[in-house]
Amino acid sequence: MALQGTTLLIKDADNVQFTVIKSWNKMKWDRKAQLLRGTADIELLDKLASIVRLPPAIEDRRSRLHALQDAVDAERVNQEPTPFFKYPVKLPLYAHQMRGANMALLTFGWVPVKGA
Repeated sequence: MALQGTTLLIKDADNVQFTVIKSWNKMKWDRKAQLLRGTADIELLDKLASIVRLPPAIEDRRSRLHALQDAVDAERVNQEPTPFFKYPVKLPLYAHQMRGANMALLTFGWVPVKGA
C-alpha cells in the first residue's frame, strides 16, 4: 500500500481483500501496473482501516482528513462565526455567508486546521 499525492495504490492484495475493495467501487484495477488505484478520500481510508492496518503515512493522512472534517463541521454549527480572513466585500456578511466562506477556506487548505 502506497500513497502518491492523493492517489492510493494497493498491490498484492489477496483474493478476499481484492473482492471486498472492488465491491466498494472506490478503486480501479490498473492492468498495466497490476495494482488497485483510487483517490485517498476519508471514506476509502476508513473502509480500508476497518479491514487492514494502515501504514503510518496513510494513517496520518486519514487523521488529517478527520481533523479537517471536524473543523468544517464545527464551523457549520458555529452560532457566532468570526471571519478567518478579511473578505473583499462591501457590505457585512450574514452569519451563514461567513460560515460558508470559512468552511471553504478550511476545505481548500488556505487556513490551517487547528489541531492537525
